[in-house]
Amino acid sequence: MIRLRPSLVLSGVIPANLLPFTPYLEIDEKNYRKHLRYLVNTEGVNGITINGHAAEVATLNFEEQQYCLNVAIDEVSGKVPVIFGVYSDGTQNAIRLAKMAEKENANCLLVFPSTVYDYGSYLRPEMAYNHIAKIAEATSLPIIVFVYPITSGLHIRTENLVRIGAEIDNVIAIKEWSNDITVYERNYRELKKLDKNISVLTSFSKALLPSLCIGADGILSGHGSLIADLQVALFNAVKNNDLIEGRNLAKKIYPLAQAFYKEPFLDMHNRMKEANVMLGRFDSAYVRPPLQPVTSREREEIRSVLVSTGLLLA
Repeated sequence: MIRLRPSLVLSGVIPANLLPFTPYLEIDEKNYRKHLRYLVNTEGVNGITINGHAAEVATLNFEEQQYCLNVAIDEVSGKVPVIFGVYSDGTQNAIRLAKMAEKENANCLLVFPSTVYDYGSYLRPEMAYNHIAKIAEATSLPIIVFVYPITSGLHIRTENLVRIGAEIDNVIAIKEWSNDITVYERNYRELKKLDKNISVLTSFSKALLPSLCIGADGILSGHGSLIADLQVALFNAVKNNDLIEGRNLAKKIYPLAQAFYKEPFLDMHNRMKEANVMLGRFDSAYVRPPLQPVTSREREEIRSVLVSTGLLLA
């Protein structure tokens, strides 16, 4: 029997935080705490996701992930839920991370797909199912399932996703990043047919408005580490059926999303760090290898889009 703690319902804007580093590429606790405080004090932010792509989790060892969680709990706990990213290719190590997160008082888990899926898991749907089920059996924490793009081998197809949501009690939400609006709608509508409540959190950072108009319980995105206030305003506009305001906000967000999520896509969070420096929220924008700093030319492009959208004074 899967152990389940009291139900957690996720909704609204849930940013995935960035993780500042020192010049020596150590975790910059001062700026990390400052960043967390900024996010949690943004009206309408209903949760914080740590140890995700935005936090360069691929470069963090076990102890650093635990440290990031401890700091986040210290800054955020009691204000909004702290969601811990479980990023591991192996199920056993994912279980170890999940158990640690529960012990250190995280409120929820975001389970990333294993890159092992990339080699044909769509022909073995039990692989993704069992990966999540084994984590669920090891912890009572609620789980968000991370849905990758339909073009990726890491994608969980609708039929399997519905089974996961229906049969694994701990699963309470999905982070929907299928990057295909027709797949998004199918996932949304099929999950909403279930007898249990599954929150659908859109991660369509380059096209939030269409996904929100179909239906979404919230937004879970690294872009929220930079524009949480705009995401809150957009979410509320659609929730209140104010399409004109929603379109106006989407028009403002569009050039920002285009600037931060352009090719190479892997530089998205480097760019957001640079923007946070320009906005006075970070002292520096260091990233850990293999990521590389953005070029001076791109830095100027980031400054330009911040100015043109009114986020930064010229």
